[in-house]
Amino acid sequence: MAFTFCCSAMQGRTAGGIAGGNNSANGFVGVRDGKLCRNGKRYAFIGTNFWYGAILGSTGRGGDRKRLCRELDDMKKNGIDNLRILVGSDGQEGVTTKVEPTLQRAPGVYNDTILDGLDYLLAEMGKRGMVAVLYLNNSWEWSGGYGYYLEQAGEGKAPRPNEDGYPAFMNFVERYAYNEKAHKLFYDYVRFIIGRTNRYTHKAYKDDPAIMSWQIGNEPRAFSVKALPAFEKWLAEASALIKSLDPNHLVSIGSEGAWGCENSFEAYEKICSDRNVDYCNIHLWPYNWGWAKADSLIDNLPRACANTKDYIDRHIAICKRINKPLVMEEFGYPRDGFTFKPGSPTKGRDSYYKYVFGLVEKDVAAGGPFQGCNFWGWAGSARPRHEQWRPGDDYTGDPAQEQQGLNSVFSCDKTTLAVIRQAVGALKK
Repeated sequence: MAFTFCCSAMQGRTAGGIAGGNNSANGFVGVRDGKLCRNGKRYAFIGTNFWYGAILGSTGRGGDRKRLCRELDDMKKNGIDNLRILVGSDGQEGVTTKVEPTLQRAPGVYNDTILDGLDYLLAEMGKRGMVAVLYLNNSWEWSGGYGYYLEQAGEGKAPRPNEDGYPAFMNFVERYAYNEKAHKLFYDYVRFIIGRTNRYTHKAYKDDPAIMSWQIGNEPRAFSVKALPAFEKWLAEASALIKSLDPNHLVSIGSEGAWGCENSFEAYEKICSDRNVDYCNIHLWPYNWGWAKADSLIDNLPRACANTKDYIDRHIAICKRINKPLVMEEFGYPRDGFTFKPGSPTKGRDSYYKYVFGLVEKDVAAGGPFQGCNFWGWAGSARPRHEQWRPGDDYTGDPAQEQQGLNSVFSCDKTTLAVIRQAVGALKK
């Protein structure tokens, strides 16, 4: 499917017109008439999650620039040029199930090696024509996020799900929606990051086309129905702040969809309708959501695919109403037999990926809003040493709280990579 799609250089936005900046014909990703566009053409893609990219780009602990460049080259070779990346984790180190090294050790105290790694990552991505979706916060424990900001705002120590259980953790982080002091600390961080200039390219971040979107957070949630109004208010404030700091880039939420809005499609439509939100996100996890079982992953594929289509279709309908693009920026499927070893069979995963990629291709061909997807996640040449990540181990696509290899795509997963290349080729026809 070949598209000629005019993204003329215009400042700001008009009804049904351009969103996301005034340079969308010069490598920036923009939105026009409800579709993503780049360099004058409609932009549809198969991407991945590469949350640890900034750490890998550093020269400090955890850094490995040779590996980073190999991974970027390998992704590019396979047609993957859209990477969703964590800007940095927050808070103290030495905590089981948490990503480290951290970037924001305390409010206003930053680890310069991680900032340097982010600069280097973006510079290397720019050389390869790749783009990054950079998320700034996290509702979950593995990078700090909500729990960190609440602790700094005086709410006490955040429970750890691996020790106290997820119900205790979620009851605690529900407070984030209401806590204006926590919000202010986050906004200070946002101003600092977006105001940065890359020390390698000498470009201000706001002027760098290697960034596709600033994203408020990874899977931001209200964590209760009663917190939804405060949650919606916070997202509106955050998106307005980001847009005021950087009118050149797209703003996105990082939402799971209705699943992340207490199963309210109405709340999801409301937050996505905000004028400062340029495109919509959903995430989808058949195993986590109970649509597929560990002992019957292949047998459960028909149900997983049917529920996937229904979930996507309901969000496509919303995007059509509000005339905004949709990206499914997280999805995964475990390896056959619920094993974790690189190169182990992935018949179920390959089939699920192929199904999801087919939905993107079909909607793009029909002129619909479903523009792309980012599988979770890229592990490339990593070789896990332990089922639970420990400092010094390779970073994989699975964060520290998950089994290493659970949802990762390794460079030796030949059948999965073949499915990805085929899908990329279909979108470019």
